[in-house]
Amino acid sequence: MTKKSTFKTFVSELPKNLFSGFVVSLIALPLGLGLALASGAPPISGIIAAIIGGIVVALIGGSHVTITGPGNGLVVVILASITTLGNGGMQQGFLYTLAAIVISGVIMIILGFLRMGSLGDFFPASAIQGMLAAIGIGIFAKQIHVMLGDLKAKGSIIDLLIQIPEGILNFIKTDDSSTFYAGLIGIVSLFIMIFYSKIRNRYFQLIPAPMWIVVLSVGLYYYFDLFSAHDYPIHKDLLINLPNDILSNFAFPDFGKVYHADFINAVIAITLISSIESLLSIKAVDKLDPLKRRSNINKDIRALGIATVISGFLGGLNVVTVIARSSVNVNNKGSNKSANFFHATFLVLFIVLFAAELRKIPLPALAAILVFTGYKLAAPKNIQKVFKIGKEQLIIFTVTLLVTIYTSLIIGILNGIIITFVIHVFINKNVLLFIKNALKPNVLMFKEDEKYYVSVKNFSSFLNYTKLKTKLDQIPETQEAIIDFSLCDFVDHSVMENMSNYIANFDRKGGHFEVIGLDDAKSGSAHPFAMRKLLPKKFVPKERVLTKRQKSIQKISEEMHYSYDAFSDIEMEELPNFGYFKTKNIDKVSNVLSNEDCTMFDVQFSEGELIAKQVIKATMLHIHPKKILPKFTLDKEGVFEYIYHFAGYKDIDIDAHPDFSKRFYLSGKNEEKIRDYFTDELILFFESNKQYHIEATDVGLLVIDKERLASVKEMKALAYFGSGLQKIL
Repeated sequence: MTKKSTFKTFVSELPKNLFSGFVVSLIALPLGLGLALASGAPPISGIIAAIIGGIVVALIGGSHVTITGPGNGLVVVILASITTLGNGGMQQGFLYTLAAIVISGVIMIILGFLRMGSLGDFFPASAIQGMLAAIGIGIFAKQIHVMLGDLKAKGSIIDLLIQIPEGILNFIKTDDSSTFYAGLIGIVSLFIMIFYSKIRNRYFQLIPAPMWIVVLSVGLYYYFDLFSAHDYPIHKDLLINLPNDILSNFAFPDFGKVYHADFINAVIAITLISSIESLLSIKAVDKLDPLKRRSNINKDIRALGIATVISGFLGGLNVVTVIARSSVNVNNKGSNKSANFFHATFLVLFIVLFAAELRKIPLPALAAILVFTGYKLAAPKNIQKVFKIGKEQLIIFTVTLLVTIYTSLIIGILNGIIITFVIHVFINKNVLLFIKNALKPNVLMFKEDEKYYVSVKNFSSFLNYTKLKTKLDQIPETQEAIIDFSLCDFVDHSVMENMSNYIANFDRKGGHFEVIGLDDAKSGSAHPFAMRKLLPKKFVPKERVLTKRQKSIQKISEEMHYSYDAFSDIEMEELPNFGYFKTKNIDKVSNVLSNEDCTMFDVQFSEGELIAKQVIKATMLHIHPKKILPKFTLDKEGVFEYIYHFAGYKDIDIDAHPDFSKRFYLSGKNEEKIRDYFTDELILFFESNKQYHIEATDVGLLVIDKERLASVKEMKALAYFGSGLQKIL
């Protein structure tokens, strides 16, 4: 697509992006105010972050349909920073925190230039889920008290959770009408958030749930002001406090504590959480993009860093990529960066034109939005999802969750990484597997027959996943890729989840991404994201959980009327009779797909001894014809020619078929019998099909493609080749 046509497309899509930006702004307005209040910051700081983020990232960012602004994940971190740095003085603590926000933005800019966007892949998936759940619980614990009209609840997350029953009783028994009505609005607002999606009226759905809360809250104020004989019952302390002249009341950062340990800890925590939240959101939004474009993550991280620096200097919070608002953007046909820009523009208009109305919104109404948000982050169904993947993942999730709640986000995520590593060592009963191979190159990629082939060995986990990701990102998503884990002793949950993402992306773009080599591995559960551990040679798993490849092979067997045994214990006694296996030790045969004439199988064998020993896994086909065959080998011309010459064989030419003689190397001791056996029909078959290595002995034919496991497509092609050859023989 040319630059001119791209610009035309951009301009033609402006109307729908304008509408999408408007809808997103309706959600961003109450959320920005609420997130700032929950963080202990002035309400306007959340709106500043959304405005600056929308403008800057739209202009210089590397994503397409993401929306930026203040994030849920930073609420607990910012609140802790303000409280700690201010020593109880929230206003001064906020100014110190603004300085920490500015420096965290600078660090993000540096990370972007260093192309460190891949760092997001270093964190174990279950540890991240545990951290997000802890953030959700922290938001819920604080905001449920505000939702009930109590602004004085203090203490740690655990203390606030313990105080919830007492807070509910105090609300029910309160004699303070202001607190009661404010809490009542909070409860009604929570019900709106819960039941909004269940109302199917399309006109009602035009306004997002958070904006309904704003509209009804402001409408209630005007009802008492214009129509009721009674005064508005809610005290102004329970309403949003915005400065009278918003545009001239910016807060500026105070760098006075820049060398203090508490300040450095705050910078690290803010940078860590904002980076993780943005990286996860960018990846998630890329999946939602109807055009399936891939964001330039490093460019986006730089843009977010620049936006954060500007926001911090103007008194705003961190700028991160946010998944919920981005999802709304996609659902409302947002298609390019202009939607993010328009969302920021509408927020400016709201603040400038409707500041007086915003001051009429009760704090409990905004708190209800955050209570619902916190619950979704820590919902029981999220725990169930983790448990389904594997019991060990629930341990990682729980440890990260509890440590984060009792200590801090940094210590929590570090403990999540450590416990994940400890569990991996325990499962493998081999710490040297990780220590010896952590820094070794373990990914080999090459292209053959117009397919990309990627082989991974030793282990693949969150520790070294970036090596694999770097290779996979080089493969166009319109091509075919085969990822082979057959040489891996261990593949963890994070890697399996990422492989699933690649499969989905390739499918959407018209390519094909297939994972093989996990058939001999024990699965932590039946879940497709469960980790995989290589089994001992003769071990047959009790659960017999089939991999995706095995299920596909099963379909091939049904289609071709073959029998299939995924966990076969047959010895394949014929194999040692073939010259190919004369110097090889056969360890294991599996995935046997057979009928009375043909047997296709995966075989594991080794050659060499001690440090020179090499383990190989390959897919082969054994044809057992009715008649006795002459002994011969058939290969592509030039492949093993020097070996055959060294062994005393020569190329047997078929005079009537010069093209066959040119393309194939045919050898064997009894030339006369071989020439008689190669009829015109047989030669035509070989010329018309893919070239394989074929060896014939007294026990039949052995057909080999590559010295590796075959993909499902390759197995299907090999099966049809064998079926056709068998008919001719």
